[in-house]
Amino acid sequence: MKKLFIATMLFVGIAGFAQDTDQKPEREQRERMTPEQRNEKQLQKLTSELSLDANQQAQVKQLLAERSAKAEKLRAERKDKKDSGTKPTAAEREALKNELKAEKDANDAKMKTILTADQYTKWHTLQEKNKDKAREKMKEYRKENN
Repeated sequence: MKKLFIATMLFVGIAGFAQDTDQKPEREQRERMTPEQRNEKQLQKLTSELSLDANQQAQVKQLLAERSAKAEKLRAERKDKKDSGTKPTAAEREALKNELKAEKDANDAKMKTILTADQYTKWHTLQEKNKDKAREKMKEYRKENN
């Protein structure tokens, strides 16, 4: 009787473990959106959060399209470098970092001209919250992969 009980418990434990390993991580289960879909979703979110009018929506939509085009170009460049097997030098990494910071500052300046003072404050707060969320997700991701 004890052997049967132990064998049953062992089987249940193995079956439970096998189910956990067969599932894909959450990141892979998510459906990939096109840049246009991401921009539209972000525009809708900003419209609801900041109460944008039609003129502001058009300007923000154009700004989001410009940003995503630059991001796609940058991704393609990084993928090409990765495929070729060359790693960026410290100077190249620093130049990229400065370029991204300049683009972020330019984007902030454009948003400041599009939005009212109250809307800009809310938008800036949203940006900070999103940055904090991204940091937390990265910490979790690093913990899982280490």
